[in-house]
Amino acid sequence: MAAGKPLLSRYEYVQLHMGTQFRIVLYAPDGAKAGEAADLAFARITELDNIMSDYRMESELNRLCRLSGGPPVRVSDDLFKVLALSKKLSERTGGAFDITAGPVIRLWRRARRTLELPDKARLGRARLLTGYRYLHLDESQKSVRLEKAGMQLDLGAIAKGYAADAAMDVLKSQGIRIALVAAGGDIVVSESPPGENGWNIAIAPLSTGGKSAGKQAVLLVNAAVSTSGDAQQFVEIGGVRYSHIVDPRTGIGLKGRSSVTVIAPNGTTSDSLATALSVLGSRRGLQLVDSIDGTAASFTVVDEKGPRVDVSKRWNDFPVPKESFK
Repeated sequence: MAAGKPLLSRYEYVQLHMGTQFRIVLYAPDGAKAGEAADLAFARITELDNIMSDYRMESELNRLCRLSGGPPVRVSDDLFKVLALSKKLSERTGGAFDITAGPVIRLWRRARRTLELPDKARLGRARLLTGYRYLHLDESQKSVRLEKAGMQLDLGAIAKGYAADAAMDVLKSQGIRIALVAAGGDIVVSESPPGENGWNIAIAPLSTGGKSAGKQAVLLVNAAVSTSGDAQQFVEIGGVRYSHIVDPRTGIGLKGRSSVTVIAPNGTTSDSLATALSVLGSRRGLQLVDSIDGTAASFTVVDEKGPRVDVSKRWNDFPVPKESFK
C-alpha cells in the first residue's frame, strides 16, 4: 500500500427500507469503522422513510396530506426540498412528472391487485385532485399548502434516489470516500474502488424473445444511475399491458414495453428523471436530458418490430466496463 494510506477492505450491508432493498458497499480500514458508518447511513434512510412514506400513516407526508385544503403547513427541510425539486421538474415537463398524482396512483395500485381497470367515475374524481399547480410552496417559511381537500402526494419516483444521496452524504461525513448505495433501481457511487477506474454498474436489460437491447453496463465515478420501466411491475387487463408508471396528465398507466436508464450527478435527479422520461417518451424525454448538464439517458422501446434503443447526446461519453458490478 502507499505510504501513509491504510489498507482498505470491502464491506457490504443490506436492509429493507421504502419497500425495497437498500444495499451499501463501502471500503474501510476495519469492520468496526465500516459497521458504524453503515448503521448511521441506514438510520438516515429510516429517518427519510418516516418523512416521505405514503404507506406509513404517521409519516410527515401523510400528516401534511391530511391537512390538504387548509392553511399552509411548515414542514421539515428534507420534505420541503423534495417537494420543491419535484415541482420544478413538474413545471419543466409540463406535468409528465407530478407528485400530486397520489389519488390516481392509488387506484392503479388497486387495479394491479384486482386485475380490473379503475372505475371511470372514481378515476375522474381522483384526477380532479391532481395537478402540481395546486401545490403551493413558501421558501421563506418552509411551508406547504395543498389547495384542494383530499390531495395525496406520492414521492415514489424521487424519494429513494434522495435517500440514496443522503446515505452517501452520511458515509462521506464518516470518512468513507469509496462507497456505493443501491436502492432498488437507483444507484449512487462515489470514488473508484481500489485499483479500478470506476464502479462497474450493470444495467438490467429489457429482453424480448431471448434478445436484449442496449448497453449492459456503465463505468461510473461520483455519479448516479437509475432505471425505470415495466419489466417487473405491470398488469395485463383485457389483453392490454399497463405499466405501474401512470401518466399524471391522463390518469392512465403507460402502455407497451419500455425501459429508461438515466445517468446524473446524483440519485435524486436520476430517479426522478427516469420516471419523467418514461412518461414523456423517447423524443421529448431525450431532448429534456440533453438540456440538463451532467445527465445522459438510454430509452428502449419494444414494439411489433422488436426492441429499439435511442440514446441522448452524452450517453456514449460513459464507457462500457469489461465486467459489470453484481
